Order: sequence, then C-alpha cells, then structure tokens
Amino acid sequence: MEFLENVVGTVNDFLWTWILPIILVGAGLLFGARTALVQIRMIPEMFRSVVERPQASRDHDEEFGGISAFKAFTISAASRVGTANVAGVAAAISIGGPGAVFWMWIIALLGGATSFVESTLAQLWKTKDGDTYRGGPAYYIRRGLGSNALAVVFSVAIAFTFGLIYNAFQTNAIADSLGTSFGQDSFSFRAIVGVIIAIVSGFVIFGGVKRIANVTQYMVPFMALAYLAIGLFVVITNLDKVPGMLTLIVGHALGLKEVAGAGVGTAIGYGIQRGLFSNEAGEGSAPNAAATASVSHPVKQGLVQTLGVYFDTLVVCTITAFIILLGSDVTYDSNGDPEGVSLTQHALSSEVGDWGIHLVTFILFFLAFSSILGNYYLAESNVEYLTRSKTTLLIFRLGVLFFVWFGAVGSLPFVFALADTGAAMMVLINIVAIVPLCGVAIKLLKNFNEQKRQGLDPIFHRDMLPGVRNIECWDGSDPVTRRDDRPQTPTPTAN
Repeated sequence: MEFLENVVGTVNDFLWTWILPIILVGAGLLFGARTALVQIRMIPEMFRSVVERPQASRDHDEEFGGISAFKAFTISAASRVGTANVAGVAAAISIGGPGAVFWMWIIALLGGATSFVESTLAQLWKTKDGDTYRGGPAYYIRRGLGSNALAVVFSVAIAFTFGLIYNAFQTNAIADSLGTSFGQDSFSFRAIVGVIIAIVSGFVIFGGVKRIANVTQYMVPFMALAYLAIGLFVVITNLDKVPGMLTLIVGHALGLKEVAGAGVGTAIGYGIQRGLFSNEAGEGSAPNAAATASVSHPVKQGLVQTLGVYFDTLVVCTITAFIILLGSDVTYDSNGDPEGVSLTQHALSSEVGDWGIHLVTFILFFLAFSSILGNYYLAESNVEYLTRSKTTLLIFRLGVLFFVWFGAVGSLPFVFALADTGAAMMVLINIVAIVPLCGVAIKLLKNFNEQKRQGLDPIFHRDMLPGVRNIECWDGSDPVTRRDDRPQTPTPTAN
C-alpha cells in the first residue's frame, strides 16, 4: 500500500504543481474573457433560472422527459456538496496553510465561466433516453468534436473516479466522523459502518435517476442550510477575530505572511486541488447532471451550474474554513498526512462544546450520503454511454457498493491520492474538448441575451444554430421550448 501511495503521490505532485493549475487558470481566463465575465454579470439570471418552472412544463415535463432545473441542480449539488466541503477543506488547510482558502476562492471565480461553458454544451448535445434526458462530456466530445475514442476514455475515467474512488472517499469521511463521535476506530466498527451505508445506498441506486433526484432535492438543501447556520454562529461569536483571519488568509496566499510548515506554493497547489475536488468546475462531472434538465434554452442550465460552483466553494467551503481557522490552533505541515473531518469536528467543539462533534457527524453523514447518490448518477450516465448491457450495469452497481464499503476501512491518504489522479485525468480530457467548442457556447449565450433584450423568455430550437451538427434534441417537441404554449410576460433585460 505504501508503495502505491508513493507512486500515485509522485504523479499527482507533478500534475497538480505544474500542469493542472496552468490549464485550469488558463481555461477560466479564456472563457471569462470570451463570455464577457458571464460568471459575474449574470448572477441575477442564475437565481431566476434555478427556480424557474416554465408554464408549459408544469403538466408535461415529467411525461415528455427530463427533470426540473432545480432537481438537476440538486443532483450536481449532491455530488459537489459533501465531504470535500468538510474533510477536503480541512486537508487543504492542514497541509497548504490558510492561504489555500484564498486559492480555493480564485479557482471558484475562474471556474464559474468554465462551468457555464461545459454545462451549456451538455444541454445542447443531450439525448432522449426513455422518460429522461442524458448527456455530458462524452456526448459533446463525440457529437461536437467527432471523437468517439476520446469520449470513451472520458467515460471510463469518470465512471472509475466518481463511481468508485469518490464514493470511497465519502464513506471514509463518514466512518472517520462517526469514529470521532463514538470514540471508535477499530476495523470492525468501520466495516459495519461501511456495510450499513452500502445497503442504504443500494436501495436508492437501484431506483434510477428519478429516485436519486427525489431524494437529493430535499436532503441537500436541508443539510447544507443546517451546516451554514452553525458556521454563521461560529463567525458571529468570533467577529473580533474575523479581520485578522482574513488578513492571514490573503497574506499567506500572496506570500506577504509566512506560516510555519506551509509555503505559498503548497497553498496554491492544495487550494486548487481541493477547490476543484469540491466544486468540480472544468472536471466534466456537473454537465452530466445539467443535461438531465428539461429547460427552454441550454444557457439556463449553464447559469444554474455556475451558481452551483459558487454555492459549493464560496459559501459551504468558506464556512468550513472559517470554523477551522476561528475555532482551533491549526498545525500546518506540508510534509505530513492531511487531516480530515476530525479537524473540523474538534474546531467546532472548541466553540460550542462537545455536542459540536456530533452535530458535524450528523450533517456530514447526510451530505456524504447525498454525494454518494450524486456521484453514482454521474458514473452511471457514462457507463450507459459505453454499453446498454443490463448485466454490465448490474456488475458496475455492485462494484460501486463494494467501494462504498471499502472507503470505510481504507487509508485516507491513499483515497485522497486516487481521487486527485482521477480528477486530473478528467480535467485534461474535458478542457481539451471544451476549448475548441467554446464558440458554440458563445453563440448560444448571444442568442439567449438577444431574446432577453426583446423581453422574451428565451427558447431554443436547433435551427437557430445553422452549421452546428448532431443536435438530436431541440426540435420543438419538448413543450418547454414552445413559446405559444405559455403566456409571455416581459422579463428584465440581461446585462
């Protein structure tokens, strides 16, 4: 195990220190410039899109196909908002220092534009699959770029990373938090926890995307709001320390303040690593959820998924960072093992008492469980791109449940390392695809804004993009894309 950890760690160090920061920052700057900072100037439209339920869809979308924009948002949020927001942030701070938080913020702001482009493209090239839609990078790589081989490689990468490794990470954090709460860390205790989570996960996983969406649309908002509430309590009770904390975060990130055990380079690397692992912008995961929505224009899901990046990193991850930095004396060690959820638990308990440990355990369990469901859906969508064999899907589901169990008893550093390797593979393939396809997303954005300027609720038909091939849907058959099916009321002009 130690040998494998060393090999994977060496590969990750090279990718995350040199290759991926340049690619992610470069892509974010490119997309931000070409969309005229869509991730900032259209924030009001993001909130309108996430709660929108067009008139025509109220009676028809569940019959015709697809799910609501909000349900698609919660599926992606279920994958995003989970243990990475609690254990991942703790790991970034314990090794990268407080400056890692700053670089998590930067990658979220840059990644907003990247998320917009990839999710808009996923909506454009989605496909009808029975009573649902499917789509994602594999589909726009094949239909937009014309490369089936690259689409297959990406599908294998995301099925492995999200279905197996990321889910093992979720269970690892659950077992860790329960062990802290109950004072147990034996193999048998963690193994029992893994079995229970695997059984409950299997019940939902075998129910399909509709059951996953129905579970996550209630679980994610409730647990996230509960976590935010306790985090805000910690901030309010330590308002006098907040200015000093912010100065430390920014100062360390920019090399203005030295922090023993954590250099600036480590802060940048771990901030980007954990930021991406949390919000997944550019990784090609959220587009799989974005494609399931029944919306009147592809841009609407691009905006919704951009909002998801902000909610995940700028809100939930920030709350965790504040709890840790305000509630504990953190020891930074760039050469040590990353600390997990227990760091957050002990930091909170120092502020509210021992019950804080159990509160984090309770909230983390549901956040992690919803992430298992969200991760599984993203993986399943790509397995079904590769094959429609029911036997293969059954074997994959059983493999997922095994890794859910394995995560409870596995090594945290090794699970972290495998997750980072999988994420790196997906980023490399996805960015290679969306850079040349960015022009299509820009055309869709211009079409959307033009209709908004006319006071219309934007709709899209594939004949609005002459010359763009292989668009299967968007032929007007979905009721939400028929303007004459719903009354028109002028809407505010988008900036």
